Amino acid sequence: MIRRLKSLLNDYHPIVNVLLIGTVFARIASSMSLPFLAIYLFKYTDMSPMMIGLTIGTGSLAGMLGGFFGGHLSDRFGRRIVMLAAIYLWGAVFVGFAFASLPIIFALLNALNGLCRSFYEPVSQALMADLTKPEKRYAVYSLRYMAINIGVSVGPLLGTVFASMSGRLPWLITGCFYLIYGIWLHFLLNKYGIRSIEGEKKNPVSIADSWNVIRKDRAFRYFIIGGIVSAIGYAQMTSTLSQFIGQNYKDGVTLFAWMMSINAIVVIAFQMPLSKWAEKRSPLTSIILGSICYAIGNIGFAFSNSWWFLILAMVVFTWGEVLTFPAGAIMLDRLAPEGMRGTYFGAQTFTNLGFFLGPWLGGFLLQEYGGQTLFIVIALITLSSIWFYRIGEMSVKLPKQASSEVSV
Repeated sequence: MIRRLKSLLNDYHPIVNVLLIGTVFARIASSMSLPFLAIYLFKYTDMSPMMIGLTIGTGSLAGMLGGFFGGHLSDRFGRRIVMLAAIYLWGAVFVGFAFASLPIIFALLNALNGLCRSFYEPVSQALMADLTKPEKRYAVYSLRYMAINIGVSVGPLLGTVFASMSGRLPWLITGCFYLIYGIWLHFLLNKYGIRSIEGEKKNPVSIADSWNVIRKDRAFRYFIIGGIVSAIGYAQMTSTLSQFIGQNYKDGVTLFAWMMSINAIVVIAFQMPLSKWAEKRSPLTSIILGSICYAIGNIGFAFSNSWWFLILAMVVFTWGEVLTFPAGAIMLDRLAPEGMRGTYFGAQTFTNLGFFLGPWLGGFLLQEYGGQTLFIVIALITLSSIWFYRIGEMSVKLPKQASSEVSV
């Protein structure tokens, strides 16, 4: 497997390799801290579950509003400046988390966290596509998805170790990681002359024109609605699930850390075989099966009575993630007009509305009705996303070659 990865890396532009390697270390750093934000707030503040959910949701709300603008700016003025500004600010935000004490400050910092993510993630994906031939994009985005999960498989366990030393330490380490990554990427982008590439790709289309193109794209609207509904369910994994486990299981922080790592390990282990299976089928088929896995996983959380039951439910839930994420990205990539890839990838962050509503809704259900009702309701909501994706697919004739270009 290592030999195959090395061979694949040699096929891509050096900047693509830098982004892939940087993704591993950046995700190790962020997953040491962000997945534990709900537990951190529960332990160190007097915020209610609903307020914690709202605080976490502010990051997704800011990301929803910022992604479209960041993607458009990268199309118009270049990927480099948008990515670097986001990374440097991101590092400062994580350091800020370490010293915050007031709920309003936590909410503001998490909003900035969401804004930085919404600028960096779509723009880095668009840059990878700019520097990669269409027939190789599926493979490069698969590597990116794997890099993310390699980082996430390690980070949570490191986070528990550092948090046992000091509650602030994971946040400080994460901030330093991002600042170092920004300096490294800054140097290499200059070294490999990314400015000349950006100069060839500038897009004179105004932000109003870009918005009108997306607004009139009926299929895109339904895909976004489906993504929002799906995100409401997926958001529970990093908000209410951690609270539910912390309240109902001894050593809940350790259990949740293991579950997050298992989530990433399952992605790494099953992504390639499931992707090969999905390549021969339509994106909608993958989304339907993936949504069913999400629902089964949530039902498993609802009726869990042991560590092993929770871990099994997480495995099934993760299969849904492996199936739905690439399929959704394939649909998006094929809809984007040439020259507006950054704008479309950025506009995809409108699905963050689900990540804003999800923690709030989940916190309300957990607080008022308990974990069992919470996860049963979320399972039903997740299944309803299939209907919107189905309408979106019917609104546009997608190419029959389901996945030869791109994955997330």
